[in-house]
Formats: sequence, C-alpha cells, structure tokens
Amino acid sequence: YYLVSGLSWLLPLELANKVFLAAYVAGMPLGLAFLLRSLKRPTWPALLAVPFAYGDSFGWGFINYCSALPLAFLTCGFFVRAIDDVAGQKRWAWGLGLSLVGVLLFHVQVFAFLGVALPVLLVLTPTDAKAANVVGWLRARRYALFGVLPGVALFLAWIGIRLGEPTEIAPGQPWKAWGPMFSEQNLAWNGFEANKAQLFDKLANLLPDRADQLAVKLSFAVAVGGALVALATGRANQERPLARVRIGALFAIALVLYFALPFDIRGYMYYLNTRYVHLAAALLVCCVPAVKPELSKKLVWAGALVAAATAWPLVQAFRAFDDEAKALATIAQAAAPKPKVMGLIFNAGSRAVTLPVHLHASTVVARERGGLTNFSFATTPHSPLMYRGPPPPTFPSEWRPNELNWEQQGRYYDHFVVRGIHPQQFFGQLMSSELYVAAQAGDFFLVRKR
Repeated sequence: YYLVSGLSWLLPLELANKVFLAAYVAGMPLGLAFLLRSLKRPTWPALLAVPFAYGDSFGWGFINYCSALPLAFLTCGFFVRAIDDVAGQKRWAWGLGLSLVGVLLFHVQVFAFLGVALPVLLVLTPTDAKAANVVGWLRARRYALFGVLPGVALFLAWIGIRLGEPTEIAPGQPWKAWGPMFSEQNLAWNGFEANKAQLFDKLANLLPDRADQLAVKLSFAVAVGGALVALATGRANQERPLARVRIGALFAIALVLYFALPFDIRGYMYYLNTRYVHLAAALLVCCVPAVKPELSKKLVWAGALVAAATAWPLVQAFRAFDDEAKALATIAQAAAPKPKVMGLIFNAGSRAVTLPVHLHASTVVARERGGLTNFSFATTPHSPLMYRGPPPPTFPSEWRPNELNWEQQGRYYDHFVVRGIHPQQFFGQLMSSELYVAAQAGDFFLVRKR
C-alpha cells in the first residue's frame, strides 16, 4: 500500500500500480535465482517460475501476499549465506534482517512459511566452521540467528496487538468471525480431495479459455526435461550430500501448508491454504538437479521460452480487459464531484478474464471523482486506509446486492453503479420518482438521484 502510494506522487495511480506489479513479477525469478546461487545450484530453473507469478492469488488481488514471495526467496538465500559464507556472514546477516522484516510487512502468511523453512535450512546447511558440541554448532550459525531477531521481535509485537484486539463474533455473517479464532465453527476446510482436484487449476486460472495453462505445462515439461538431462549426463553439483535436499525440503514445506491448512479463518484470514500453491510450484521446478555448465547455459533458452509463453496470452487478455473496463472511466465523467457511490454488481464477471474482477467497480468511479463507496477494505485491519468518520451503511456482503434495504442503506447514497441487471428492473418506481440513469457504457449503468 505505502510503496504504490509513494509512487503515485510521481506517476498516475494505475501506472504506479503497474510499475509495482512489474517489479514483483521480475522479482520472482530474480529472487529464486539468488536462492539457487546461495544453495550452490544452477540458476536457470528460476526462469521456469515466471508463470507462477500469476494464477489464483494474483487474480484475486492478493498482491501483498504475492509481493512477499520474492522477498522470502531472498531471505532464504541470505540465511544460507549467513551460515556457510564464513568471510561474509556479517554482511549477509544484515540483508537477512532487512528482508525478513520486509516479508512480515508485506504478508504474515509468507512469514509463516519462513517460520518453518528457516529452521530446516538451519539444520541442513553445513559450514566450514568447526563445532565440537551443540554450543559450537550454534556459535557457527550465530549470525544467521541474530539476523532473524528483528523480524521475530516485530512478529511477536504484531501478533500481541492483533490478538489483543476485540473481535466481533457474528455467526453466519460475511467478513465476521463465527466463533473464537481457531474454533471448529470459525475454520472452513476444503478437504484433501478438493485441494488435490484444484491444485493445478489454481496455478493458472486467469483466462476463460485457459490459455495461460500452457506456460505452466511447459514449465513442468522443461523441468522434467532438465532432470532427465542431468541424470543422463552426470551432475556437477557443488552441494554436500545433506545440503542437496534443501530446495526439495522447501518445496515440501509449501506443499504441506497447502494441504494441511484451512481455507478460511473467518474474520481473520481468507483463502489461506490456496495461496501456498504458487510458492510450492515455483520451488518444485527449481528442484532440477545440476547439469554441466555448458548445458546449463543452453537451458536458459528453454526458461526464456516459458516466460514468452506466459506473456503472450496474458498480454492479449489484459488488453481486452482494459478496453472493457474503460466503460467505468466513461460513466465516471457523468458523476458529480465527491459522490457517495453504491455498487450494485449483479454480474461481476468479465469476457476477457475469469474471477469476479468487476465486483468493486464502484470504487473506480468514487476514486475518479474524489468520493467514497459502500464497500472498501478500509474497514479491515490489514489496510492502512480508513474513514475520517463512521463507515457508510451498506448491505452485509457486496456479493449479494439484492439484500439492499433502501430506507436503511440506499438513501445515504447519491450515485449507484449497476451491472448485470437494468436499473429499472431493480429500482422499480424509484426510477420515475427519485432516480435516473445518468450514463451507460458497455455493461455499466450510472444511476443518480434527481
């Protein structure tokens, strides 16, 4: 939030967001390459992770989580180097401390992954420092342990504040806890079979024709091909025997989190387990055994092919969506300054991309004209945005606009963004007495009070 907000002082807000997202996508293979180099493995498989920068979490807008992933790879790399690079341990410990704090500031779920991954790396990473006993073993790893202290201290402070806040328990209501945090009624599970069935689809589900799945299949195919080449030509792996399993161990941790965690912790965290699928896939394709250096250089071209296969269908789809979404800018021109906008989105889907990308379309009109909208994440604890006064009244869930109570909620607003139904069909007699259609563009209507 703050990085894009800072960029928006230099660039238009949407362009600032695109710059940030571009940095994140580039950060996936770069962060993995740093980790692989730290593990003394070839870096070319990092290119195979480009497709996993997108997928389900990206489509839902979980950008905080996504952006923490490259930092997590950096953190693991710094941690390993703070152990086995005896000459540069202090320098790597500083990088470790900064990157781990960065992960926590972006998203606690990725920090939770590191809470398991770093102890595993601590055990599996050898060092040239001599250790006659447990104290000596820990002493040889002291810089790595010191490096994690700032992040751990910040996490403990945050969790203490978060758990100390009162939580409204409202069984059955959206966005509310249904019971104590870890109680049976507050946890929603997908189940093993459902998770297994959805696993591949979660990796690439942005396009209606599933054209984005080609890059995922190609990534796995190249990884398998690289593994076969390694087995056929012999390895040139610099890792010690025990250390060779580290990248596989990191993949296993992410996969277990995907299958073992609940889908929702109501009132606290949503789409919990499914976010780990991108992390697991990115680490899996990096498990390719080392090949001879001359072959490794050639395999870089295979990784570049995967990146191109990722880009081509997404470029076309995002352009088509941009054309579709221009309707919002058109109807925004018909809105008054500082409008109070209610979104009544009966059809949140898109012809260009999957997932309900227009669900919060009213926010675009409100932002363009300096107003506010009925639904905003400003009411959630993870957002630094907040209302100057009480939040505006609205129906319980933006997913169910048919639950609008006109007298209790609707009269507060002077603008309505409607999609998926004609305003006359929804508002009835109000269209002849209190409301009128001020603009229509594409599938969107802007209704204003007279």
